[in-house]
Amino acid sequence: MPSTQHLCILLLVNACLPAGNLILGADDRPNILWITAEDMSPALGCYGDTYATTPNIDKLATESVRYSHAFATNPVCSPSRSCLITGVYATSLGTQHLRADFPIPGFIKGFPSFLRKAGYHTTNNVKTDYNTGSAKRLIAESWNENSATAHWRTRKPGQPFFAVFNDMTSHQSRTMVWPYEKFQREIQSQLPKKLIHDPTKAPVPPYYPDTPIVRRTIARFHDCVTLMDRNTGRILKQLEEDGLDKNTIVFFYSDHGSGLPRHKRLTLDSGLHVPLLIRFPKKYRHLAPAKPGETINRLVSFIDFPATVLSLLGLPIPDYMQGQPFLGKSTTRSRTHVHGARDRVDEAYDFTRSVRGKRYLYVRNYIPHTSYNQPSFYSDLGEIRDEITRLAREENLNPIQKTYAGPDRPREALFDTIQDPQNLRNLAESPKKEHQQVLKQLRKLQTDWSRETRDLGFYPEEYIWTSIRKHRTTPYEFAKAREHFPDPAAMKAAENIGNPDINLDDTLALLGKDDPVLQFWGLIALGGGDLCESCFDDLRYVMGEEHPDYVRTEAAALLAKHDQPEGLDVLRKTLRKPDPDTVLRAARAIELLGTKARPIIPDMHQARDKWKSVKEGSIPMFIWFSLETALQNLGQEVQNPGL
Repeated sequence: MPSTQHLCILLLVNACLPAGNLILGADDRPNILWITAEDMSPALGCYGDTYATTPNIDKLATESVRYSHAFATNPVCSPSRSCLITGVYATSLGTQHLRADFPIPGFIKGFPSFLRKAGYHTTNNVKTDYNTGSAKRLIAESWNENSATAHWRTRKPGQPFFAVFNDMTSHQSRTMVWPYEKFQREIQSQLPKKLIHDPTKAPVPPYYPDTPIVRRTIARFHDCVTLMDRNTGRILKQLEEDGLDKNTIVFFYSDHGSGLPRHKRLTLDSGLHVPLLIRFPKKYRHLAPAKPGETINRLVSFIDFPATVLSLLGLPIPDYMQGQPFLGKSTTRSRTHVHGARDRVDEAYDFTRSVRGKRYLYVRNYIPHTSYNQPSFYSDLGEIRDEITRLAREENLNPIQKTYAGPDRPREALFDTIQDPQNLRNLAESPKKEHQQVLKQLRKLQTDWSRETRDLGFYPEEYIWTSIRKHRTTPYEFAKAREHFPDPAAMKAAENIGNPDINLDDTLALLGKDDPVLQFWGLIALGGGDLCESCFDDLRYVMGEEHPDYVRTEAAALLAKHDQPEGLDVLRKTLRKPDPDTVLRAARAIELLGTKARPIIPDMHQARDKWKSVKEGSIPMFIWFSLETALQNLGQEVQNPGL
């Protein structure tokens, strides 16, 4: 028992601390409940969506602090969850591609493990998807229970808990990918008729064509959100029935923007802006930054969530965490900007970064000659994607709709999110001095962030695999061990892609460098324009066997695109190689060649069937995605995807 003197000292210390920094005793520790919706922008009544039917979450909002400026770090699930479980950017870990198997260092823990050591019962129901070869270790150290039945009710009597419930109801599979009949059977049938949304009343954003299929999909999405709302209400009711609502801080948020086209997978607000409600019961209201029902506009990012939970509970925050706690005793000053990243998703290669302040959003597209709506097997199963792609092919889209579904996108984009909340008007070329100053500032913030966080996106995945195997390390440690990472020359080569001031000779000069990463970015740059006959010799040079396969494949794809037969021959041979990452790059290149790939149809069949039978890892499935699509586009017999 503490002495009277010790109690007096403790009371004096607590009295001198500002609100939100009170020391928590063992009996005062709050429970933490995370309710995570899948693939959902702030499509809720409490966020002003008048088409939404979300009474349970709207009620929760009246009891919570509502964050108006909460953002995911990635516009797709697995990289976001990698960040949420570790408190480290996916781009620093090498987990930014969907899905990746790169390992992470053993000292980087699943943050719930720190709660377990402090006596918490930790449960996860049920999705993990941490996007790393170290996932089994993260799961084992993070959770007392990780299953479809995991619940706070399995804890010891009186034990504090951290419980996560992941609701798949609003996931892209349900909102647009499943056949409509399956959606009706498994989702819509659970709603009373009065809660089913009328497609004729669906609000169609200007970046979509207004067609019956688009309207039906928007209504379908909102039906899923409504069912998710009912599921959320059920969890909150269980909390109340167990008498725990007065001792539990509740977080409600989604893992990134909605699963509809132009939302998920894009670093626009539609892909990164998420709802965030945090309810503080009366006992812990001193920890809240505002009163129940109030809205605050503090910028918060997923990178901040793990550190914030540790701060709320008065636990130490590991030095490796990159977030800024926004609640609890370790609360920092409000951040001025949040950062977003999108890289390869399934078989679709990409490289995009974003910076978002309170007003302006800056987006940097490193492969600007690729459409935002580039082919993607899984997403293309949705009828809305097929509709938009068809109308784009028929040139039946207006200029705003073409900014999503057109053949390319801007190298840089700047949006005033107050005047233009849907990010429709690119101000990057605005003559206004204010816009050019902001553009320059955010451009620098983006490149500084890539340097400071050791952004691995500037290197092909195959290069990273080769490097970490050679040095017996992880991508995170490989990057940290270098004085300059990313290499300034590699960053410059990537940043010059699409720059009108860079001439063809400067780009071709990269192919003659000794560094394969510079050669790689030179080849990516050449994909955005026309090539002269003399360029083909440069491509043939880097297609030589002394160069790594990711360089040879990009050179071969360009030659094949320009009807040079040796390019197609190299792609055909690459399909036979044993490394799945190497084969995926070749398969995607072949898919994008369209009818030019017809001479190697037998090789495509053979590779497709081979990799479909490989059950380990996700890359074989993505190889199958690309080759199945390529064969279908060539009129070949295709297989039932079973998705």
